[in-house]
Amino acid sequence: MADSPRPGLPGPSAHAAEWRLYVPKLVTVLRQGYAARDLRRDLLAGLTVAIVALPLSMALAIASGASPAVGLHTAIVAGFLISALGGSRVQIGGPTAAFIPVVFNVIDRFGYDGLVIATLMAAAMLVLAGLLRLGTLMKYMPQPVITGFTAGIAVSIFTSQIKDALGLDIDKLPAEFFARWQTYFAHTGSFSLAAAGVALATLALLVALRRWRPKWPGFLIAVIAASLGVLAFNVPVDTIATRFGGIPTALPSFHLPQFELARIPELLPAAFTIAFLAGVESLLSAVVADGMIGGRHRSNGELVAQGVANAASAMVGGLPATGAIVRTATNVRAGGRTPVAGMAHAVFILLFVLLLAPLANYVPLPAMAALLLMVAWNMSEIERIRHLWHAPRGDLAVFVVTFLLTVMFDLTVAVEVGVVLAAFLFMHRMSEVAALESDHALIEEDAEDSAADLASDQRAGLPAGVEAYRVSGPLFFAVANRLDDVLRAVGRPPRVFILRMRLVPMIDASGIDAIENLVERCRRHGTLLVLSGLQAQPREALARMGMRDDVGGVRFANDFPAAIEIARAGVASESASR
Repeated sequence: MADSPRPGLPGPSAHAAEWRLYVPKLVTVLRQGYAARDLRRDLLAGLTVAIVALPLSMALAIASGASPAVGLHTAIVAGFLISALGGSRVQIGGPTAAFIPVVFNVIDRFGYDGLVIATLMAAAMLVLAGLLRLGTLMKYMPQPVITGFTAGIAVSIFTSQIKDALGLDIDKLPAEFFARWQTYFAHTGSFSLAAAGVALATLALLVALRRWRPKWPGFLIAVIAASLGVLAFNVPVDTIATRFGGIPTALPSFHLPQFELARIPELLPAAFTIAFLAGVESLLSAVVADGMIGGRHRSNGELVAQGVANAASAMVGGLPATGAIVRTATNVRAGGRTPVAGMAHAVFILLFVLLLAPLANYVPLPAMAALLLMVAWNMSEIERIRHLWHAPRGDLAVFVVTFLLTVMFDLTVAVEVGVVLAAFLFMHRMSEVAALESDHALIEEDAEDSAADLASDQRAGLPAGVEAYRVSGPLFFAVANRLDDVLRAVGRPPRVFILRMRLVPMIDASGIDAIENLVERCRRHGTLLVLSGLQAQPREALARMGMRDDVGGVRFANDFPAAIEIARAGVASESASR
């Protein structure tokens, strides 16, 4: 007689389903079949991403207080493992700008060995978070907090590049924001017109390429042009060779620091910050990638892969690494559709180190500073900040506090305070909301509603090509991400999608952001979105953010019967046009 699982205990199938969460996407792709055509496409995408990643990896390492070779080694080791073991098909990993202020502070306080130990600790935290299936919790980060610390990091990056952009003669740059600016003003007499000219010319070329030739590898072109200009006219500026002695043409070597248990408490906050950044940025990048390819990443498997990759990077003396949104988007636009593209990008960077590294010795540091100034501008998310400026005042206050704490104090403190403020803000809002029904899911398929709406089965009365879902309860940061799954659950995109919001008393900035993402997804699929039964606060909040009836493929309906009439008219209009 076969054994059967005891009551209350998971059976073998449950364990198998659980471990599927950690199967790398590479394994899934190979099981589905991988042809020579797929390999050609991935190799081309990998080469394209490597061209973008080469100058960025060096620039990010320099800004972090390390040598450019360290950035390249991080892109090779961590980039390969993140793609090979990760839960996303197209994620590209490596050093990112978000780590610059964190890494710079750790190296300044604890030395490079301290950074390696902190990275190893962070790697263990990431693996543990993935095994505990905390990847889903990362999605609940409030949007004002994310925008606040991202914009704060952008300001920190901008501040860190003033020295090289202006050629200031400063032996040691402080890590603190105000002390750094005091040092800059104290050394204005060492301003170099040549360095400023190279930085300005590189920045102008980057802006021009971004505007008129956005598909060209702007970073690499700008660096090559700056290097050739400095060599041709013998411009007196620092280069990679003069400051760092060049880039070694060798494989990354194994490196383990002296480990002391007494250092763990002092390095724990830095390790937590590295783990938090790596987790949040990698999952945000994976979500962006899902939207571009229509896929679905495995968040917990991605966290485990990030932990393994960061441990390997630390063991070769590399920097912390995570998923890079810009490089991931470049991979998708270049045709990459499987993890092989990310692995190929790491191999191409390795070939550059082995064969062409001496060419990088001529790269001027003011040009690298210009690259990071452009990265800082891209990270600042000016449009999102302008958008958030019209959000409810509480969300705006959370953003401002998180931003200021990130710039002036510490990222860990900024995120902790921001999340706590968002939680208190939510509780305050809930205290002002009338009691709601508690026996409905937050987002549920609308098979039936209360007798006040319709007593009979509503789905049977929907026209062909029309789908309806109902949201029940406040649409705030902890549930807003579920809207991303609604259209995916429907399967084939409908002609009209009705989102019933009669039971939504409140919506915050994250909820509005989720609605806007749903609007954009419906627009791409040619689906008319109808928002039914909007209460006063959600309608007012959406209006402040620029979302109104019959604008941008969205219709508002006072109740569900009115929404059905709009849907019938939409289906009839589409049929007539066909």
